[in-house]
Amino acid sequence: MAPKALDYDSLNENVKKVQYAVRGELYLRASELQKEGKKIIFTNVGNPHALGQKPLTFPRQVIALCQAPFLLDDPNVGLLFPADAIARAKHYLAMTSGGLGAYSDSRGMPGVRKEVANFIERRDGYPSDPEVIFLTDGASKGVMQILNTIIRGEGDGVLVPVPQYPLYSAAISLFGGSLVPYYLEETANWGLDVNQLRQSVAQAHSKGITVRAMVIINPGNPTGQCLSEANLREILHYCYQENLVLLGDEVYQQNIYQDERPFISARKVLMGMGPPVSKEVQLVSFHTVSKGYFGECGQRGGYFEMTNIPPKTVDEIYKVASVSLSPNVPAQIFMGLMVNPLKPGDLSYEQFIRESKGIIESLRRRARMMTDGFNSCKNVICNFTEGAMYSFPQIRLPPKAIEAAKKAGKVPDVFYCLKLLEATGISTVPGSGFGQKEGVFHLRTTILPAEEEMPEIMSSFKKFNDEFMEQYDDHSGYSRL
Repeated sequence: MAPKALDYDSLNENVKKVQYAVRGELYLRASELQKEGKKIIFTNVGNPHALGQKPLTFPRQVIALCQAPFLLDDPNVGLLFPADAIARAKHYLAMTSGGLGAYSDSRGMPGVRKEVANFIERRDGYPSDPEVIFLTDGASKGVMQILNTIIRGEGDGVLVPVPQYPLYSAAISLFGGSLVPYYLEETANWGLDVNQLRQSVAQAHSKGITVRAMVIINPGNPTGQCLSEANLREILHYCYQENLVLLGDEVYQQNIYQDERPFISARKVLMGMGPPVSKEVQLVSFHTVSKGYFGECGQRGGYFEMTNIPPKTVDEIYKVASVSLSPNVPAQIFMGLMVNPLKPGDLSYEQFIRESKGIIESLRRRARMMTDGFNSCKNVICNFTEGAMYSFPQIRLPPKAIEAAKKAGKVPDVFYCLKLLEATGISTVPGSGFGQKEGVFHLRTTILPAEEEMPEIMSSFKKFNDEFMEQYDDHSGYSRL
């Protein structure tokens, strides 16, 4: 009998090429161990609420009222909900065409898009147009929509930082394009060197690849660095010279754990550069409710804003968005609440500030605890997490460990991470899932476990690591930068 359309051998080859390490072999093994009764600490994905981060009270009150609008008609509603939450719920319900169960415009509700535009203007000091802002089911859907618009075939390349968040390699594979890696420099705190960009583009050209776009992740995932204004200027100037569209993944902009290098958006730097660069460079910027002090991953709320994109192209992107009819409406309201937060004098303001500041300050302490913990371990080197939600330590594996991994049929850092999982229940992601230089090994872990649990987790990691190194140490040298 002839193969059926959904038999494995008949599938779209691009689907088979997709790899996504964050939910790969380590995650599947961790899930098996959990079913067997082992306590697993899932640090493999930036999922704040799953690791104990509490939802902010005010946004959940507003959403509760929007989901159950009959509560607004109850004479006792004011006993359960503060007046500002009631007012905000009515504000958002008035934007819908029939409550949260009704489709919105395919770009998202105009009123929320206006709130996003106002947020961007406050942040950057330059006006933003709601007509070029699209609300999406998480930032990932927006990234995929834009990459699908850019990539015409395997001859089209996209510059992606390595180590990279595997959404980019997965989506580029799915859409049939070519990933063009540019390596971040670990010894310079994961800095970006424009000369590395030039080398990567030259190599791509030699293979017949046309580089059409460049991705930056700021703050970095998995590397946690924050790009300086000078670095962003270099990047934007390079995109101008090479006629590249810049994709600015800025989903961790609230997650900053130092004061020396605050977050600054690519759009703000672009506008500040003035013509011709500010008028010519095409930029798409992404944000989400999944990170920061909201941490609402399961709500799937995001947006992208387009700068210097021709109206006909915006129309085509709108057309494709319309195929899915509408981004999810509750998440759009979460986005509105994030970009239009409570103000001093609002009834719930003090509680909101107390909760949101408490989350970020605790993450700042956890970032330091985790960095210091890794650096206390034998053959482990870790840059400080300036931003985002992750540590990305280098694991200097002894040759005997690398040999043992080969005999087991595993990539060396996968071998190490599996051993760590089995011994401690800590579920991480091997650095090979993000890309890394040849012969250098890492793992990625979130900094999200509860602050009171962090000392025990790092002690457990240190005990495992140092025993692992002792077991495989033959004192003849290590994998290292």
